[in-house]
Amino acid sequence: MLAKDIKPGEVVVFEGEPIIMETLNVQTPSARGAATLYKFRGRNAVTRQKIDITLKGTESLDLADFARRDVQVMFTDATHIHLMDTENYNQFELPLDDIREQQPYMPDGLEGVRALIYNDECVGIDIPATVELEIIQCDPGVKGNSATSRTKPATLQTGLIVHVPEYIKQGERVKVDTRTGHFLSRA
Repeated sequence: MLAKDIKPGEVVVFEGEPIIMETLNVQTPSARGAATLYKFRGRNAVTRQKIDITLKGTESLDLADFARRDVQVMFTDATHIHLMDTENYNQFELPLDDIREQQPYMPDGLEGVRALIYNDECVGIDIPATVELEIIQCDPGVKGNSATSRTKPATLQTGLIVHVPEYIKQGERVKVDTRTGHFLSRA
């Protein structure tokens, strides 16, 4: 796969290791004849170490032999999250340290979670781009301030704190972007 076609979330083979691409930065040169550089930040799917990869647009990497399986979150204990494959009911466990960035967006019963399976072992998960979460604590809006676009902090059911418009009340459900952590809309 050419570097210009690789997107965040893809799993590629780099130096013999499977790498999950997390971020992409494109540098377009100003000089004639210079090549566009694609700078990727990825995570080794097995060792969980971060790695930086810089490629020209014409260079390529092979896609890793990964399976993405729909899973359901069964429960979370002190050290692991336990997942169940929705097709064949196989169970996987993943250390909480591996999903630390995704955990604030994962309430119990979240649907649309996909497990990354490599050599019959779960090495990571993909969560939906947006999730619906309930507000468990936020200050009431001040009367008369509804015409401005002011925001206030709100604590969601997973403990995540996001800034929401002043008209949002405690107990409402909101949509949150899991890539940026920003409020999107009411659910």
